[in-house]
Amino acid sequence: MMAAERGAAANSIAAYRRDLQAYGESLNVKAVHASAADVRRHLAELSAQGLAASSAARKLSAIRQFHGFLLSEGLASEDPTQTVDRPRQPRTLPKTLNLNDAKTLIATATGLRDASEGLARVKAERLVCMVTLLAHLGLRVSELLALTVREVETDRTAMTIKGKGGRERVVPVSPTARQSLANWLAMRATQPEKNSIHLFASRGKSGTLTRQHFALELKTLAAAAGIAAERISPHVLRHGFATTLLEHGADLRAVQQMLGHADISTTQIYTHVQEERLKATVERFHPLAKTR
Repeated sequence: MMAAERGAAANSIAAYRRDLQAYGESLNVKAVHASAADVRRHLAELSAQGLAASSAARKLSAIRQFHGFLLSEGLASEDPTQTVDRPRQPRTLPKTLNLNDAKTLIATATGLRDASEGLARVKAERLVCMVTLLAHLGLRVSELLALTVREVETDRTAMTIKGKGGRERVVPVSPTARQSLANWLAMRATQPEKNSIHLFASRGKSGTLTRQHFALELKTLAAAAGIAAERISPHVLRHGFATTLLEHGADLRAVQQMLGHADISTTQIYTHVQEERLKATVERFHPLAKTR
Protein backbone atom coordinates (compact mmCIF):
# COMPACT_ATOMS: atom_id res chain seq x y z
CA MET A 1 0.00 0.00 0.00
CA MET A 2 2.76 2.45 0.92
CA ALA A 3 4.51 1.80 -2.38
CA ALA A 4 1.51 1.53 -4.69
CA GLU A 5 -0.88 4.10 -3.24
CA ARG A 6 1.36 6.62 -1.51
CA GLY A 7 4.43 6.35 -3.69
CA ALA A 8 6.74 6.10 -0.69
CA ALA A 9 10.46 6.08 -1.47
CA ALA A 10 12.46 2.87 -1.21
CA ASN A 11 14.34 4.15 1.84
CA SER A 12 11.05 5.01 3.58
CA ILE A 13 9.62 1.57 2.87
CA ALA A 14 12.77 -0.08 4.21
CA ALA A 15 12.51 1.99 7.40
CA TYR A 16 8.83 1.05 7.84
CA ARG A 17 9.73 -2.61 7.35
CA ARG A 18 12.39 -2.49 10.08
CA ASP A 19 10.13 -0.61 12.50
CA LEU A 20 7.17 -2.92 12.02
CA GLN A 21 9.28 -6.05 12.19
CA ALA A 22 10.67 -4.95 15.57
CA TYR A 23 7.15 -4.05 16.72
CA GLY A 24 5.76 -7.42 15.63
CA GLU A 25 8.55 -9.28 17.44
CA SER A 26 7.73 -7.44 20.67
CA LEU A 27 4.05 -8.43 20.61
CA ASN A 28 2.67 -11.45 22.47
CA VAL A 29 -0.48 -11.40 20.36
CA LYS A 30 -1.29 -10.96 16.69
CA ALA A 31 -1.08 -7.34 15.53
CA VAL A 32 -4.83 -7.24 14.80
CA HIS A 33 -5.46 -7.95 18.50
CA ALA A 34 -2.82 -5.55 19.91
CA SER A 35 -3.93 -3.13 22.61
CA ALA A 36 -2.78 0.34 23.60
CA ALA A 37 -0.88 -1.29 26.47
CA ASP A 38 1.05 -3.42 23.97
CA VAL A 39 2.05 -0.33 21.99
CA ARG A 40 3.10 1.56 25.14
CA ARG A 41 5.12 -1.43 26.31
CA HIS A 42 6.98 -1.50 23.00
CA LEU A 43 7.74 2.22 23.29
CA ALA A 44 8.97 1.68 26.85
CA GLU A 45 11.30 -1.05 25.60
CA LEU A 46 12.69 1.31 22.98
CA SER A 47 13.24 3.97 25.64
CA ALA A 48 15.01 1.46 27.90
CA GLN A 49 17.34 0.68 24.98
CA GLY A 50 18.36 4.34 24.96
CA LEU A 51 16.51 5.26 21.79
CA ALA A 52 16.04 9.02 21.35
CA ALA A 53 12.51 10.39 21.70
CA SER A 54 12.62 11.64 18.11
CA SER A 55 13.45 8.15 16.82
CA ALA A 56 10.75 6.56 19.00
CA ALA A 57 8.25 9.10 17.65
CA ARG A 58 9.14 8.13 14.08
CA LYS A 59 8.66 4.43 14.92
CA LEU A 60 5.31 5.21 16.54
CA SER A 61 4.29 7.00 13.35
CA ALA A 62 4.93 3.81 11.38
CA ILE A 63 2.94 1.78 13.92
CA ARG A 64 0.04 4.28 13.77
CA GLN A 65 -0.10 4.04 9.98
CA PHE A 66 0.03 0.25 10.17
CA HIS A 67 -2.88 0.00 12.60
CA GLY A 68 -4.81 2.63 10.63
CA PHE A 69 -4.34 0.45 7.57
CA LEU A 70 -5.56 -2.67 9.42
CA LEU A 71 -8.65 -0.79 10.58
CA SER A 72 -9.44 0.69 7.15
CA GLU A 73 -9.13 -2.74 5.53
CA GLY A 74 -11.50 -4.31 8.07
CA LEU A 75 -8.75 -6.56 9.42
CA ALA A 76 -8.99 -5.09 12.93
CA SER A 77 -11.90 -3.73 14.94
CA GLU A 78 -10.03 -0.80 16.52
CA ASP A 79 -6.84 1.24 16.37
CA PRO A 80 -4.92 0.86 19.66
CA THR A 81 -2.59 3.78 18.89
CA GLN A 82 -5.35 6.41 19.14
CA THR A 83 -4.87 6.75 22.90
CA VAL A 84 -1.05 6.47 22.82
CA ASP A 85 0.77 9.77 23.29
CA ARG A 86 3.69 10.70 21.09
CA PRO A 87 7.04 10.49 22.97
CA ARG A 88 7.93 13.93 24.24
CA GLN A 89 11.03 15.44 22.78
CA PRO A 90 12.74 18.75 23.36
CA ARG A 91 12.32 21.24 20.56
CA THR A 92 15.62 21.52 18.76
CA LEU A 93 16.33 24.22 16.23
CA PRO A 94 17.88 23.07 12.96
CA LYS A 95 21.51 23.86 12.31
CA THR A 96 21.66 26.56 9.68
CA LEU A 97 24.17 28.55 7.69
CA ASN A 98 24.04 32.33 7.40
CA LEU A 99 24.22 34.07 4.05
CA ASN A 100 27.84 35.17 4.43
CA ASP A 101 28.99 31.64 5.25
CA ALA A 102 27.12 30.26 2.24
CA LYS A 103 28.80 32.86 0.03
CA THR A 104 32.19 32.01 1.54
CA LEU A 105 31.62 28.32 0.88
CA ILE A 106 30.79 28.91 -2.80
CA ALA A 107 33.64 31.41 -3.23
CA THR A 108 36.11 28.93 -1.73
CA ALA A 109 34.89 26.16 -4.03
CA THR A 110 35.24 28.50 -7.01
CA GLY A 111 38.77 29.47 -5.95
CA LEU A 112 39.80 25.83 -5.62
CA ARG A 113 38.40 25.13 -9.09
CA ASP A 114 40.30 28.01 -10.66
CA ALA A 115 43.53 26.81 -9.05
CA SER A 116 43.11 23.19 -10.21
CA GLU A 117 43.88 21.29 -13.39
CA GLY A 118 42.90 18.00 -14.96
CA LEU A 119 40.65 15.64 -12.99
CA ALA A 120 40.94 17.82 -9.88
CA ARG A 121 39.40 20.71 -11.81
CA VAL A 122 36.56 18.50 -13.03
CA LYS A 123 35.72 17.44 -9.47
CA ALA A 124 36.03 21.03 -8.26
CA GLU A 125 33.64 22.26 -10.98
CA ARG A 126 31.16 19.58 -9.97
CA LEU A 127 31.41 20.62 -6.32
CA VAL A 128 30.85 24.29 -7.18
CA CYS A 129 27.67 23.31 -9.04
CA MET A 130 26.36 21.03 -6.30
CA VAL A 131 26.94 23.53 -3.48
CA THR A 132 25.42 26.34 -5.56
CA LEU A 133 22.27 24.32 -6.32
CA LEU A 134 21.79 23.42 -2.66
CA ALA A 135 22.31 27.00 -1.50
CA HIS A 136 20.17 28.59 -4.23
CA LEU A 137 17.38 26.01 -4.64
CA GLY A 138 17.07 24.46 -1.18
CA LEU A 139 17.06 20.89 -2.48
CA ARG A 140 17.31 17.79 -0.37
CA VAL A 141 20.57 15.96 -1.04
CA SER A 142 18.60 13.00 -2.43
CA GLU A 143 16.86 15.35 -4.88
CA LEU A 144 20.16 16.90 -5.91
CA LEU A 145 21.84 13.56 -6.61
CA ALA A 146 18.79 12.26 -8.51
CA LEU A 147 18.85 15.12 -11.04
CA THR A 148 19.17 14.09 -14.67
CA VAL A 149 20.73 16.04 -17.51
CA ARG A 150 17.38 16.23 -19.27
CA GLU A 151 15.72 17.87 -16.26
CA VAL A 152 18.19 20.74 -16.13
CA GLU A 153 18.52 21.22 -19.88
CA THR A 154 14.83 21.53 -20.75
CA ASP A 155 14.08 24.77 -18.87
CA ARG A 156 16.79 26.29 -16.77
CA THR A 157 14.69 29.18 -15.44
CA ALA A 158 12.71 26.66 -13.41
CA MET A 159 13.20 23.06 -12.45
CA THR A 160 10.65 20.35 -11.65
CA ILE A 161 11.80 18.44 -8.60
CA LYS A 162 10.38 15.08 -7.59
CA GLY A 163 10.54 14.95 -3.81
CA LYS A 164 9.35 12.73 -0.99
CA GLY A 165 6.36 10.55 -1.72
CA GLY A 166 6.67 11.27 -5.43
CA ARG A 167 5.37 14.81 -4.92
CA GLU A 168 6.55 17.24 -7.59
CA ARG A 169 7.25 20.94 -7.19
CA VAL A 170 8.59 23.67 -9.44
CA VAL A 171 11.66 25.51 -8.12
CA PRO A 172 12.94 28.73 -9.74
CA VAL A 173 16.60 28.62 -10.79
CA SER A 174 18.55 31.80 -10.07
CA PRO A 175 20.91 33.32 -12.70
CA THR A 176 23.90 32.28 -10.56
CA ALA A 177 22.64 28.69 -10.37
CA ARG A 178 21.97 28.68 -14.14
CA GLN A 179 25.51 29.81 -14.85
CA SER A 180 26.93 27.19 -12.50
CA LEU A 181 24.85 24.52 -14.27
CA ALA A 182 26.07 25.72 -17.67
CA ASN A 183 29.69 25.56 -16.50
CA TRP A 184 29.27 22.03 -15.18
CA LEU A 185 27.41 20.78 -18.26
CA ALA A 186 30.20 22.10 -20.48
CA MET A 187 32.82 20.40 -18.32
CA ARG A 188 30.76 17.21 -18.05
CA ALA A 189 30.51 16.94 -21.85
CA THR A 190 34.25 16.27 -22.00
CA GLN A 191 34.17 13.39 -19.51
CA PRO A 192 33.78 9.60 -19.98
CA GLU A 193 30.41 9.73 -18.17
CA LYS A 194 29.00 12.29 -20.63
CA ASN A 195 26.38 9.83 -21.95
CA SER A 196 24.96 9.04 -18.51
CA ILE A 197 21.46 10.30 -17.76
CA HIS A 198 22.62 11.47 -14.32
CA LEU A 199 23.73 15.07 -13.89
CA PHE A 200 26.35 14.04 -11.33
CA ALA A 201 27.31 10.70 -12.84
CA SER A 202 29.58 8.19 -11.18
CA ARG A 203 31.07 4.84 -12.12
CA GLY A 204 29.60 3.29 -9.00
CA LYS A 205 26.68 0.86 -8.85
CA SER A 206 24.03 3.59 -8.49
CA GLY A 207 25.32 5.50 -11.49
CA THR A 208 25.38 8.74 -9.55
CA LEU A 209 27.54 10.27 -6.84
CA THR A 210 26.67 8.94 -3.37
CA ARG A 211 25.53 11.20 -0.57
CA GLN A 212 28.38 9.93 1.62
CA HIS A 213 30.98 10.95 -0.95
CA PHE A 214 29.38 14.35 -1.42
CA ALA A 215 29.15 14.93 2.35
CA LEU A 216 32.87 14.18 2.66
CA GLU A 217 33.72 16.61 -0.15
CA LEU A 218 31.53 19.24 1.51
CA LYS A 219 33.25 18.93 4.88
CA THR A 220 36.67 19.16 3.20
CA LEU A 221 35.47 22.31 1.47
CA ALA A 222 34.22 23.75 4.77
CA ALA A 223 37.64 23.24 6.33
CA ALA A 224 39.26 25.08 3.41
CA ALA A 225 36.73 27.91 3.89
CA GLY A 226 37.52 28.20 7.59
CA ILE A 227 34.11 26.90 8.65
CA ALA A 228 33.89 24.19 11.33
CA ALA A 229 33.16 20.86 9.62
CA GLU A 230 30.53 19.90 12.21
CA ARG A 231 28.49 22.93 11.17
CA ILE A 232 28.24 21.78 7.58
CA SER A 233 26.14 19.13 5.89
CA PRO A 234 24.02 19.09 2.73
CA HIS A 235 20.90 19.55 4.86
CA VAL A 236 22.40 22.57 6.62
CA LEU A 237 22.60 24.31 3.24
CA ARG A 238 18.90 23.56 2.74
CA HIS A 239 18.15 25.05 6.16
CA GLY A 240 20.20 28.11 5.25
CA PHE A 241 18.18 28.56 2.06
CA ALA A 242 14.89 28.54 4.00
CA THR A 243 16.15 30.83 6.76
CA THR A 244 17.54 33.37 4.29
CA LEU A 245 14.23 33.51 2.43
CA LEU A 246 12.33 34.21 5.65
CA GLU A 247 14.90 36.79 6.75
CA HIS A 248 14.25 38.69 3.54
CA GLY A 249 10.47 38.65 3.90
CA ALA A 250 9.38 35.55 2.00
CA ASP A 251 5.92 34.20 2.76
CA LEU A 252 5.90 31.00 4.84
CA ARG A 253 3.59 29.25 2.34
CA ALA A 254 5.95 30.10 -0.52
CA VAL A 255 8.88 28.68 1.44
CA GLN A 256 6.84 25.55 2.16
CA GLN A 257 6.23 25.06 -1.56
CA MET A 258 9.85 25.61 -2.52
CA LEU A 259 11.08 23.16 0.13
CA GLY A 260 8.46 20.57 -0.81
CA HIS A 261 7.08 20.17 2.71
CA ALA A 262 3.76 18.31 2.79
CA ASP A 263 2.82 20.00 6.08
CA ILE A 264 3.44 23.66 6.86
CA SER A 265 4.21 22.75 10.47
CA THR A 266 7.50 21.34 9.18
CA THR A 267 8.32 24.70 7.61
CA GLN A 268 7.37 26.60 10.77
CA ILE A 269 10.52 25.39 12.53
CA TYR A 270 12.34 28.11 10.59
CA THR A 271 10.16 30.77 12.21
CA HIS A 272 11.53 29.51 15.54
CA VAL A 273 15.03 30.12 14.22
CA GLN A 274 13.96 33.66 13.44
CA GLU A 275 12.47 34.08 16.92
CA GLU A 276 15.75 33.05 18.56
CA ARG A 277 17.70 35.50 16.42
CA LEU A 278 15.26 38.31 17.14
CA LYS A 279 15.57 37.66 20.87
CA ALA A 280 19.34 37.75 20.64
CA THR A 281 19.19 41.01 18.67
CA VAL A 282 16.90 42.68 21.20
CA GLU A 283 19.01 41.51 24.14
CA ARG A 284 22.16 42.79 22.48
CA PHE A 285 21.05 46.15 21.11
CA HIS A 286 17.91 47.37 22.91
CA PRO A 287 18.81 49.61 25.89
CA LEU A 288 15.87 48.43 28.01
CA ALA A 289 16.87 44.78 27.55
CA LYS A 290 20.25 45.29 29.15
CA THR A 291 20.60 44.68 32.86
CA ARG A 292 22.41 47.28 34.95
